[in-house]
Order: sequence, then C-alpha cells, then structure tokens
Amino acid sequence: MAQGTVQVTHTGTSRWRRRTGEYASLAAALEAAGDGDVLTVAPGTYRENLVVMRAVTLRGPEGSPGSVRIAPVDGVPLTVRASATVQDLHVEGQDSAAPALLVEEGAPELIDVRVVTRSASGIEVRGGARPTVRRCTVDNPGGIGIAVLDGGGGVFEECEVVAAGQAGVAVRGGAHPRLERCRVHHASGSGISATGEHSGLEAVGCEVYEIKGSGVQITGRATAHLTDCDVHRTTADGVTLDTDAVLTLADCRIHDIPENAVDLRSRSVLTLTRSTVRQFGRNGLSVWDPGTRVDANQCEIHDSTGDYPAVWVSDGATAVLDACRVHDVPDALFVLDRGSRVDVVDSDLSQVRNTAVSVSDGATAQLDDCRIREAATGAWFRDHGSGGTLANCTVDAIQTGVIVTKGADPTIERCTVTAPAEAGFYVSAGGRGSFHGCRVTGSDGYGFHVIDGCRTTLKKCRTERCSRGGYEFAEDGPIVEECTSDESGGIRPGATSTPQPVVQTQTAPQTVGLLSRVPDQPVQQAQEAPEPPSRTSTAVLGELDTLVGLESVKREVRALTDMIEVGRRRQEAGLKAASVRRHLVFTGSPGTGKTTVARLYGEILASLGVLEKGHLVEVSRVDLVGEHIGSTAIRTQEAFQRAHGGVLFIDEAYALSPEDSGRDFGREAIDTLVKLMEDQRDAVVVIVAGYTAEMERFLSVNPGVASRFSRTITFSDYVPEELLRIVEQQADEHEYRLGSGTSEALLKYFTAIPKGPAFGNGRTARQTFESMVERHAGRVAQVSEPSTDDLTLLYVDDLPELP
Repeated sequence: MAQGTVQVTHTGTSRWRRRTGEYASLAAALEAAGDGDVLTVAPGTYRENLVVMRAVTLRGPEGSPGSVRIAPVDGVPLTVRASATVQDLHVEGQDSAAPALLVEEGAPELIDVRVVTRSASGIEVRGGARPTVRRCTVDNPGGIGIAVLDGGGGVFEECEVVAAGQAGVAVRGGAHPRLERCRVHHASGSGISATGEHSGLEAVGCEVYEIKGSGVQITGRATAHLTDCDVHRTTADGVTLDTDAVLTLADCRIHDIPENAVDLRSRSVLTLTRSTVRQFGRNGLSVWDPGTRVDANQCEIHDSTGDYPAVWVSDGATAVLDACRVHDVPDALFVLDRGSRVDVVDSDLSQVRNTAVSVSDGATAQLDDCRIREAATGAWFRDHGSGGTLANCTVDAIQTGVIVTKGADPTIERCTVTAPAEAGFYVSAGGRGSFHGCRVTGSDGYGFHVIDGCRTTLKKCRTERCSRGGYEFAEDGPIVEECTSDESGGIRPGATSTPQPVVQTQTAPQTVGLLSRVPDQPVQQAQEAPEPPSRTSTAVLGELDTLVGLESVKREVRALTDMIEVGRRRQEAGLKAASVRRHLVFTGSPGTGKTTVARLYGEILASLGVLEKGHLVEVSRVDLVGEHIGSTAIRTQEAFQRAHGGVLFIDEAYALSPEDSGRDFGREAIDTLVKLMEDQRDAVVVIVAGYTAEMERFLSVNPGVASRFSRTITFSDYVPEELLRIVEQQADEHEYRLGSGTSEALLKYFTAIPKGPAFGNGRTARQTFESMVERHAGRVAQVSEPSTDDLTLLYVDDLPELP
C-alpha cells in the first residue's frame, strides 16, 4: 500500500466488494466505507478534518505506532459520531477554540491514540457519547487534557495526560466518566476537576501528580468517588471541595502537598476510608463552614512538613474520625468557632509537638476510647463556650494531660493520664469542667492542679505516685467528692466537699506540705514547705561545666556572667557599669543542649539578681501565632507574662518568618516580640534558637529583631568521643557498666551513624543507651539466677543496629 493512501477492507457480503480498494484521502475512504469495514491508513500526514459517521475501524498500520498523523490546519482534526474503533493514530490540532479529538455520539473505542496538540481540549466527549478509551495519551499544553461535558460519559483505561495548559481531566454539565489506572500529570490547572449539579466521576487506581494547582477539585454540587488513587506533588491543595460537593476517597494516598492535603467548604461532604494523608505543608484536613462534614474511617494522617494542625475544623463544620491515626504533626486536631464539632472514636494521636486536641471559641469535641501520647498537651479546652466530652481515653508521655481555661466547661470521664511532666489535669483562669472517675499516675508534677478559684467538679478520681502531690487547689477551689490518692497530700483548704472523705489515703494520715482530710477530723491548715534556696552562680556554672562538650558555649556563658557580675559590683561601688544586653541567639542542631543551657542561664541571672525568678518558659511558633487577626499579639503577650521574671526560650524561632510568609501572622508575633523586649527589658530575657542557617536568614530579614540581641552562641554537633561520654554518664547514673570492648564499639557506632538532618546529637546518645538497656533486659531475662555483673554490664551485642 503506497504512502498517503487508504486501504478499505470490506468484511460484509459479496455485493459490497466494490468498496474494497485504495483511496487517496481519508475523507473519501470514510465516505465509501460502511458499518464493519476496516480502514487501514498508510503512514503519512493527513491535513484533513475527519468525521467518522459509521461503525468502522480506522487504524494505522500494524507495527508502526505514530506513523499516521491527522493534522489539519484548523478546526477539529477527528470527530467520532458512531460506535467506531479508532486505533494507532497520532492526532494534532492547532485550533485553540476547538478540541483535537471530539466524540459526540455512540460508544466508540479509542485505542492507542496519541493526541499532541495545542487545542481547547485534547479529547472531548459530549452529549450521549459513551466511548471506551484505552491506552491513549494526551499532550495539550494549550488547554484541557480530557474534557467530558454535557451528559457525556465513557470509560478511560490506562490513559495518560502528560501535559495540560488547564485541567488535566475536566468534567461538567452533568457528565459522568470512569477512569481506570490513568495518570494525570504536569497540568497547569486542577489535575482532575468535576463541577456542576449531576456531574460526577469515578476513578480507580489513578495517579495525579506534578500539578500547578489542586490535584482534585470537586465543586458546585458535583460528586466523585476515588478508589486506590494517588494524589501528590501539587502546588496548591491536594484535594479541594466547595459548594455542596460530595467526594468519597477509599484506599487513597495524598502526600507531598505544600498546602492543605484536603480542603472542603460550603456544605461539602467528604467520606475518607482506609486512606493516608502525609507530608502536607498546612492542614491535612481543613474543614470550614456550617454543613461541611468529613467522615474518616481507618485513616492515617502524619508527617506534617509545616507548622499547622493536622486537622482543622472551624466556622460550624463537623469532622468524625473513627479508628484513625494522627502522628508526627505540630498539632493533631484544632476545632474552633461555635457550632464546630469533632467526634473522635477509637483513634490514636501521637508524637504531637504541641497540642493533640485544641477546642476554642465555643466549639465542641467528643473523644471516646482514644489514645493520646507523646504530646506537649493532650487536650486543651481554651475558652468560654468550648466543651465536649473525653471518655475512656488514655493520655501518656506528655507535659500536661488536659488543660481547661477561661470558662471552658468539658466533661472528662474515666480518663487516665500517665507520666505527665507537669500535671495530669490543669484548670486555671476561670476554667470549669467535670472530672469523673479519672486517674493520674507517675506525674513529675501534680495530679490535679486547679488554681485561680476555678469551680471544677472532681468525683471518684484517683492519683498515684505524683511527685509534687496528687491534688493542688487554690482558695475557693473545686467541688470534690470521693477522690483518693496513694499519698497523704491531697486538698488545700477552700475545696468544697460532701461529708465523705475528700482524700482516702492508703497510708496513715499525715501532713506533708499539703492538707490531708480524713473522716470525723477537722480540717487543719498544713505548714507550707519553705521554698528551696536558689543556687549561687558558682554552683550553676559548676553544673554547666559537667555537661559534655560545649566548650565554646561554656566560655561564652562565663564571659557574659563575668560581665554582668562585674557590672553589678561597679554599680555597688558607685561606678558606671557597661550596658550588657542579656538577650541571646542560640544556633545549632537539635540535641546539642540549647534548652539545658538556657535553663542554667536563667538560674545564673536569678542568682546575680538580674532576674526575679530565673525560670524557663519554652515556646515555639504554635504558642505565639494565632489563627485569627489579633490573636497572635494576645498569645505573644501571654507567653511574655508567663516568662515574667525569667527566660522566654523560643525554639525554631525562624518559623515565625517563613520564606513564603504571604499573609502569615508570624510577622505580627515578631512585631509584638520586639516591642515587649523593649518594654519589659528588665523583666524578661529572650533566647531565640534554631538551626544555624535558618537563624541567620531569620535575623537578616528581621533587623529589628537582630538589634535586640547582644550575641550569638553556636552549639556545635557532638563528636563521637563526646557521644561516648554521654552514654558513660547515663550508665553511671543508672548503675550500669560498659563491658570489655563496648566503649570501642560505641566509638565506631557513633562514627558510622548517619549525621543527616534527623541526627539527634545528645538525644541520639541517650536513645542509644536506652536501646542498649532494652536489649540487655531481653538478654538477662533469660538467665534464671543472674549475677551482679549480669545485671549491670552492657556488652557489644547490646548495641542497636545502625539506622
């Protein structure tokens, strides 16, 4: 068959044999062909606008994909209006107002067609057409990749949109296609878009990525159902729902998103099942407006790359999380505004840098049978009208289990807080709340700490092994009934109780710094334990000297201490003292001792009379930057107030001024910070800390901040020998010894361990020791009668594997 000719083979009865032959143009061949005929097109470029009106097969030659080009100067290159088969063609269009391949009627098959064009759309399906499109590729940097419009439908199998100047796949006007195992990428609009009432789509096993916009956008009453799909590497939100949109995501993965992984508003509804959301720059789920709702079941949300809550529910929206996991995020769940509500059932919230659950501005949270662990705060009910219920929840390894402030009034039932660093339950500033059957064990601070005369109700609660006391109440404190403790300390006067004993102790009643109350005995005021005497600067500097490494840091702190001490003595002698700015910048990697040195620095300044208390208040961006205009200044002022007389330590301070700040409220925090540092320069010392390069950028773009700091102290990474010394210190402190060859093995281990961004310096050394102790325990537990050496010696085999 000659190039540039078309061969038509008739498969019908003999009376149609006259149509078999070769034709000089495609249009002539199509005119001659009847239903069932096969048109085999010779290689070449055809400048024709083709219209397929019959159920024929139009194909290129076998074994020569891409050799047949349909490329007219303008108009629609190929229009299909019948249940035809089109295979192995290369379609090119140049008309920005028309599609390159238009399917208007019938149920045709498009197989292995490549559309390379700069048209309004690459493939367009309209009206009652229901094509089956297999292994087709669309490259259309001038418009939409695939458009299904005006009631159109069809199935797209293993198709790929390799470039689109607008949406990769656009569905509107009541259309409803199905996509199976398709890939959509390098689109300059949404990856997949459905809009308009009765419009919808189904996608199974598809991938949407490298999108300059949202990955999936469902709006205007449209519906969609995605199963086993991946959405990643977008420039905007991963998935966007707006205006009564309905979307179901099942077994999907949304990740590597710089903005919100999923954002829905205006009465939209999302059902999320067995899906994963990870590595997002803002919120994992962002839910806004009355009537908007998310139902998530068996989902995982984790590894935030920004400083925003993983789940954000506001303006009257609702979210339900059932059997979900949220972890490795700045904050897990923020619900705010009256009418907003979250219901969380049988879910895990863990490894949260700040607050696991935050409820504010009149919102409601209901948590049942949930587990919260490794967070700064388990749950915080912040202000008037905010409330809800925590029932049968456990809170472990946190700073404070539950905080109730400013008129909030939640109900906490049968919840257990284990090993809090500060308090199990803390109520202040007019907070209320009812605590029924709750338990606190192993607190480094108090079990229940209620101050400011808050009228909290405690019933049948219990505390065990709380270092500072099971119960600490202010005057005119809470209403307490049938609460117990394994300690003698329990209730300060002012708590109101029923005739039952307020604290039933398991030991003989006695007074140890707090008041104990037992049946039929009058309440007696206990003697207050005296405040422990503050240490001298020499003693604190002595502790500084015991820290491993940090030689340059020690020199800097001593030099600063000497300047302050000599200045104080010159003033006492009636001489002028040099002005010493006490605010500092700490730079270096995590785990290099910045927080420890900040705490010691505060103690030194207190011992020298520079600060009233010298205590350390540690905050980060989330503690200073609010969600609304004006709230940031309030938060920053509150942080300064807590630090009054001590040190305000701002970790990762560079996060207040992100490189792509836009309308970020961090700028407001910085401005407030600069003003307060001036207004309260004698009452609060500020230390900002973070990675060296990021802090240099932060100070360079904020000269007003930089001018307030006297010096920068750099904390170098620990060398292997110093990491070994930390392990040796840990071993001595916990009564272990390093066996023969273990020190040498540790040196090799710390030399070989990767020193990337995740390297924890001193934290890595401590974790290594803890892993060795765990492996040692597993080994010794098998020995029936272990000796003292068995119980104390750590050997080379106890070292963990290199990460």
